[in-house]
Amino acid sequence: MSKKIIGALAAVCSIFGCSNPEVSQYPQDTIIAKDGTKIVLTFYNHASIAIEAAGRHIYFDPVDATKEIDWKNEPKADLILITHDHYDHFSDSVNRILNGTGEFKQMKPGESFTPFEGVQVEAVPAYNISEGHLDFHPKERGDAGYILTIGGTRIYVAGDTEDNEDVLAIRDIDVAFLPVNQPYTMTVEQCARVIASIRPTIFYPYHYAGGDPEMKTDLDALKAAVEGLTEIRIRPLE
Repeated sequence: MSKKIIGALAAVCSIFGCSNPEVSQYPQDTIIAKDGTKIVLTFYNHASIAIEAAGRHIYFDPVDATKEIDWKNEPKADLILITHDHYDHFSDSVNRILNGTGEFKQMKPGESFTPFEGVQVEAVPAYNISEGHLDFHPKERGDAGYILTIGGTRIYVAGDTEDNEDVLAIRDIDVAFLPVNQPYTMTVEQCARVIASIRPTIFYPYHYAGGDPEMKTDLDALKAAVEGLTEIRIRPLE
């Protein structure tokens, strides 16, 4: 391609905007794994996030519940992991946009596999324990959270859960995504208990509103509750 054509395309993009299917338009953080691998975290909304490492794009619970995410212009999925089938965590239409087939993987607690070289995925339990809330995410249904190990760094995406004994037993977590909105997931106090137990280096609250402004978690209270225990990073994950 000639330099004149490249220059013309650049001018068109500067005026009208051009999307790159390998780069997300949504907020991102970059972390470096223990072995030096670059890991990019992308934040969409609520419980929809993505992790990219070594050119592989892994999505968690991508949905269109808010109608605000332009999924067709996001990087294509190499793997879609679903924690459970509630409408705010599972969308067949979004899965089809991301990989062209609608395929996804929904693992059961205790299962593990290696989808790509250098990436290990482990499913862990996710369930409610508070009286009156057990039907939201019953233990016997087998909902899952996921722990990804990439370059020696462990990233925990908890799914919808409370501070049950299985969650409190998790160890050696570097980055944790924990849900904070009762009655469906954790209170501020419950989340702080999990942080004090698993001690992640970085903590991202997610699933902290659920579309209802009156249910939004008091983020200032959450910051105060985990002060000195972890680095809390607030991102647009209402």
